Amino acid sequence: MNLIQAIILAIVEGLTEYLPISSTGHMIIASSVLGINKDEFVKLYEVAIQLGAILAVVVLYWKKFFVFDKNRFAFYFKLFIAVLPALIFGYLFADKIDALMESPLTVGITLLLGGIFLLFVDKMFTNPKIDSVEKVTPFQALRIGFFQCLALIPGVSRSAATIVGGMQQKLTRSEAAEFSFFLAVPTMAAATGYKLLKGRELIMANHDNLKLLLIGNVIAFVVAMLAIKFFIGALKKYGFKMWGYYRIIVGAAILAAIYFGFNLQV
Repeated sequence: MNLIQAIILAIVEGLTEYLPISSTGHMIIASSVLGINKDEFVKLYEVAIQLGAILAVVVLYWKKFFVFDKNRFAFYFKLFIAVLPALIFGYLFADKIDALMESPLTVGITLLLGGIFLLFVDKMFTNPKIDSVEKVTPFQALRIGFFQCLALIPGVSRSAATIVGGMQQKLTRSEAAEFSFFLAVPTMAAATGYKLLKGRELIMANHDNLKLLLIGNVIAFVVAMLAIKFFIGALKKYGFKMWGYYRIIVGAAILAAIYFGFNLQV
């Protein structure tokens, strides 16, 4: 992987991580199109640059994480409860998840079906009652955490699954989105830390690998910050339909490419 390819993947990560369009799905397809999908370092890089995206949330919402008051312990406890299902199921089904990660067909199908669902989701949850993360109970946080498990399937989108889970628990669209951002921090930190620990020898084997990781995380951080700000505004104004149409177009394009024999295999 060269510098230009690393920058492209970092931009894709930053743009898609917090939008309901599946960052994993986009990364799988992007690396395949770039012809670097069989490189072991690329697979490590795609996960490792999530650190930049994580920092974007921490910086944008630093008061939620670092201003300690009577609500902060409850905030961290709810995140801990919510992240448990994904950690448990991710560990138990790691091999099957890894196999799905190598399937552009799975990505195409889940993007398409998820897009159709998003066309109707705004009308499914029309009576929100929770307009603040502080009002979310631990039990509601746990339920949202189970929704997050759906995102273990590539193409589903962690953001979409947790936002829909939040809306199902009576959060407003914007509060569900923000809770999704907060929940991404421990979820992605755990996945990224585990991947870095396993791949530390690969990183240190080549000085250029470490340089690419640093550059990639910086780019993912900046792009993710811009994407989060844009997404919150767009979600309040337009809802989910625009993302539904986007997913349908991308999913259909992937399935068409596979049908006509384009090599998208990972």
